Amino acid sequence: MSAQPLMPKATAVWLIENTALTFQQIADFCALHLLEIQSLADEDYGVKIKGLSPIVSGQLTREEIERCEKDSKAALKIKELPSQLKKSKKSGKKYTPISKRQDKPDAIHFILKKFPAVTDAQIC
Repeated sequence: MSAQPLMPKATAVWLIENTALTFQQIADFCALHLLEIQSLADEDYGVKIKGLSPIVSGQLTREEIERCEKDSKAALKIKELPSQLKKSKKSGKKYTPISKRQDKPDAIHFILKKFPAVTDAQIC
């Protein structure tokens, strides 16, 4: 599965208003149906959607848009954002704080058994 732009409809609105890309190119890039793109362009649907620039958000470059404007069969390629890069998982067990461990009832039982003079308020 390829990466999709953030806020695809807002990105599509911006691409419709500010580029000479075909509806099919925009639909493929934003993972929307061609009819959705046409209705966004005709303002039948999504009239209040404010356009989001994929250049400002770092998802596309101006050069990539210009390349696809020249060739109507070319597909836009999203830039891989640092947040989308795969992070290596650390192996091993995660530390669990004492307060989250399941052995608290055993500790209370031990205190009551060894120190019967301790009050409930002190245990709490």
